[in-house]
Amino acid sequence: MTEIARREVVVDGLRTAFIEAGDGEPLVLLHGGEFGAGAELAWERVIGPLARGRRVIAPDLLGYGGTAKVLDFEDGRAMRLRHLAALCRTLGLAEADFIGNSMGAVMLLHDATADRPLLPVRRAVLICGGGTIQKNEHVDALYDYDGSFEAMRALVRALFHGEEYPKDDAYVARRHRSSLLPGAWEAVAAARFRRPGAPGGIGGEPAARSRPRPERIRVPVLFVEGEKDKLLPRGWAAELAAAVAGGRAATVPGAGHCPQIEQPERTVALLADFLGLDRN
Repeated sequence: MTEIARREVVVDGLRTAFIEAGDGEPLVLLHGGEFGAGAELAWERVIGPLARGRRVIAPDLLGYGGTAKVLDFEDGRAMRLRHLAALCRTLGLAEADFIGNSMGAVMLLHDATADRPLLPVRRAVLICGGGTIQKNEHVDALYDYDGSFEAMRALVRALFHGEEYPKDDAYVARRHRSSLLPGAWEAVAAARFRRPGAPGGIGGEPAARSRPRPERIRVPVLFVEGEKDKLLPRGWAAELAAAVAGGRAATVPGAGHCPQIEQPERTVALLADFLGLDRN
């Protein structure tokens, strides 16, 4: 069994927690941005297979898990990217493959299309991040979370296709506890505040920053769609891949917004083919 270590370092004066497993070329995993998210919950079902022949690093991003609960109201995404780039330097990662889910995938997309990317990306996989978020009751469950147990159940239902996760009280309780770590609810909720009349999206970010241009991506990239994703429209992955030179798209059957949790074997198979991972 792959040994998984939980570590902590100080990056730019900020406590930064991460999971590390395996040896070899580095592979960085970036979790989603929902209330209660974190590295362990996002990647626990795939980190073992991914760590065969790879050094896997999965950080708790700023505001989540064991990492400092801070937010930049001017540009929260840029702060997380700067902090993540500094973590990579601290850990000696000159180049790495990156996999992001949801918010983590959107971070990769924005960095890869920036004038001066900050992350040392060799290849990137964007899982359920990059399409336009839909407007429905499931998106409302993510944005309107009030810290209650039943609200967390609704949030879990939004993330997954099947009912086994929202019906599992123990699983919902894990995410609920994570969402109520000191400062965690405040950090995620604050990112959703908007000054009245302010342009742009979450955190008041200017609208121009929310429209990355995928044709600017210069690294190999795989866009992964959950067949039953309740938050993103069908076909977004193929649409983005068509705009990228050499871009690829794939769909995970029977999966919602977190295929790496709901369909881990199928997801690992896609990742192994794209990244050349050891499947033995």
